[in-house]
Amino acid sequence: MNIDLSRRGFLRLAGAGVAATSLGAMGFGEAEAAEAAHVRAFKLATTTETRNTCPYCSVACGIIMYSKGDVKAGETAEIIHIEGDSDHPTNRGTLCPKGAALKDFVHAPTRLTKPRYRKPGGTSFEEISWDDALNMIARAIKDDRDANLLQVNEAGQTVNRWTTAGFLAASATTNETAWLTYKTVRSMGIVGFDNQARV
Repeated sequence: MNIDLSRRGFLRLAGAGVAATSLGAMGFGEAEAAEAAHVRAFKLATTTETRNTCPYCSVACGIIMYSKGDVKAGETAEIIHIEGDSDHPTNRGTLCPKGAALKDFVHAPTRLTKPRYRKPGGTSFEEISWDDALNMIARAIKDDRDANLLQVNEAGQTVNRWTTAGFLAASATTNETAWLTYKTVRSMGIVGFDNQARV
């Protein structure tokens, strides 16, 4: 059998074959049409979606955390998936390798979830409650401020400077949080105040 095929005819036939193969690969085949009639539920359809900020650096990329478990009903929520927030203006859904591994960070067995305290002269840390930890911090701040606040300088001017304490804030926050942090620190009289991108 002899097929008489011109070069132009061969290109038309090859182009039609590529188009048909591409349509089949994109889901327009007979098997895909039958599959489309049965809609599968997405694996994240039954989860709770929470938006947050990646904790790693000062870029402040937006993330979406998906968790199972109803916290309002007293259940413990378990984070099952974390991805970049495509609506966030900073990262538009992309994450760096550290941000992409956030789920492993959350579920790490060595991750601390409760405050720990080592007593003076002690050799080991012990877990304490959040209330106890915050009370200890507040007491230390109050005692140091009361002992070291400089209210008036040598010229008799009111200055209200507290120079024996400093504050290091994280940059991965919203403008509103940064503004409140600044106002809180300055209202206490703290002079040494800085933002660190890698906190």
